Amino acid sequence: MRILITGGSGFLGRALSGALLRQGAAPTWLSREPRTVVAPAGVEVRGYDGLHASDCFDVVVNLAGAGIADGRWSDARKQVLFDSRLEPTRSVVDWIRRARTRPRLLLSGSAVGWYGRQPADRELVEDSAPHPEFVHALCAHWERAALEAVTLDVPVVLLRTGVVLDPTGGMLRRLLPVFRLGAGGRLGSGEQVLSWISREDWVRAVLELLDQQTGRPALAGPVNLTAPAPVSNHEFTRILARAVRRPAWATVPAGVLRLALGEMSTLLLDGQRVLPRRLLDTGFEFRHPRLDALLRPGFARQQA
Repeated sequence: MRILITGGSGFLGRALSGALLRQGAAPTWLSREPRTVVAPAGVEVRGYDGLHASDCFDVVVNLAGAGIADGRWSDARKQVLFDSRLEPTRSVVDWIRRARTRPRLLLSGSAVGWYGRQPADRELVEDSAPHPEFVHALCAHWERAALEAVTLDVPVVLLRTGVVLDPTGGMLRRLLPVFRLGAGGRLGSGEQVLSWISREDWVRAVLELLDQQTGRPALAGPVNLTAPAPVSNHEFTRILARAVRRPAWATVPAGVLRLALGEMSTLLLDGQRVLPRRLLDTGFEFRHPRLDALLRPGFARQQA
């Protein structure tokens, strides 16, 4: 299977590429700066101007996008977040339009931020209504750009991804040093809900969605990539502190976070209880359905 990946050098793209290589697939990465990218053996790296109508890929996985928590949300930063998602997506769809042989499937990144801030007790599935705000608008524009491929008879799966947990990167890599020092703690009220998924299960779910194109009916549209048991911030703090065998008694007041982070504080103080209804309907079985089973004592040390 020939697979084209944007954002292949990122936290999720590298893990997915490694799994594909182990299965014998040969991923090709698209990058804005292909000469500076260090890719695993067996992965070809191209610039966006290196895509031609004669190229043939079975599947496109579109993951490109600047980290949403990597900087305070100034107007300039918001534009970077939009451009880093929309420009690669539009480039991929433009190539699909020109391609002599079109791919069978486009899997395109999105996030549970599509739902916006929601009450902690509200369960959200793929057809739930969003709360309009910046993170929703960002995801909605990203999804809309990808869905242009549907007009070209290419099915699109929208990967509405929760917070991906793995000690080698992402949120856990930032939090583990803090919690190991015993400085971890609850954020605000602690009632906000975290919809999470282990990186292993994220990769397995994407591979499952790819496999569906080889025999079973195609699954298209939004798919929530989250574990079936979301947790509150209070629960997350308790479980992670136990995993590193340190106390976590601190509390960071909501006002302090709003003052320090501005609008971006919504990522820490608000949340969504997102459930993977469509993924479970396919028969997908999570290896890490519960956070306390994933973050066992000694977890970070064993996984490092």
